[in-house]
Amino acid sequence: MSTAQPAAPGVLSDEDLARQPSSLAADLLRDRTVVISGAGSGIGRATAWLAARLGARVVLCGRTQEKLARTAAALGRVGLRAQTAELDIRKRDAVDALFAGLFERLGGVDLVVNSAGGQFPQAAIDFSEKGWRAVLDTNLNGTFNMMQSSARQWRDAARAGSIVSIIVSPRGLHQVAHSAAARAAVAALTESVAVEWAPLGIRVNCVAPGAIISEGWAAYPEDIHRRYAQACPMRRAGSAWEIAEAALFIGGPGGSFITGQTLHVNGGSNLWGETWTAGKPAWFVEASRAWQEP
Repeated sequence: MSTAQPAAPGVLSDEDLARQPSSLAADLLRDRTVVISGAGSGIGRATAWLAARLGARVVLCGRTQEKLARTAAALGRVGLRAQTAELDIRKRDAVDALFAGLFERLGGVDLVVNSAGGQFPQAAIDFSEKGWRAVLDTNLNGTFNMMQSSARQWRDAARAGSIVSIIVSPRGLHQVAHSAAARAAVAALTESVAVEWAPLGIRVNCVAPGAIISEGWAAYPEDIHRRYAQACPMRRAGSAWEIAEAALFIGGPGGSFITGQTLHVNGGSNLWGETWTAGKPAWFVEASRAWQEP
């Protein structure tokens, strides 16, 4: 009996990810080690599948071992290499131990993809201090932990490395101000350390998705799906696979002369569009009606 990860409507299943066509060379990451946080679901899981299919040794990190084990088992069934590491990226000692162990056991790491994160839709005026701090601690501080810890290992081993952080395209994204603030900080941090770490041979970039069909997307009502799909000039939602392709392009050999950049993979939503995560307020509904046909 198959134990493949079940998929909600529109979400790529393990079987989908195993056969999804890729624009990247089949051996692009052969014998490289790729560490992916948030690898048990969503963009992280898709990135793990793609990296493994491109020849990488994949290290799946996340807070829920059950999800990681499911993904690792699905990869193993088709002969792909993966190991799991239960990890809370907010805990610096645990992050340091992870990278020290990987460098000792595997001889190093080549690429780190920061996909872990979380948020909840709510008007900023209603955020509790606890809610604000929880999102900032994961999305910003946790990402920094992964970045600095891996960079120190690369520096001490005198070897090159690459980091890609999954953030958000903030324009038109509303009612998740905590996440937008944290992700904007990651983008600014990326620009700063890309300069500082260039002498060490470390590249640092971001990928900023727009509305993406994933497990989180599937939790929203159908009317939200319909509206999100219209929230960019291309008038469709993206897939986790499209983000994975962008992350492994910019983070891998194809992006060897790219650092300190944010690649928007969002159907143009950073130029036009609006995404209301908790529903569009009447004030703005009335403004939109001004553009309707009389």
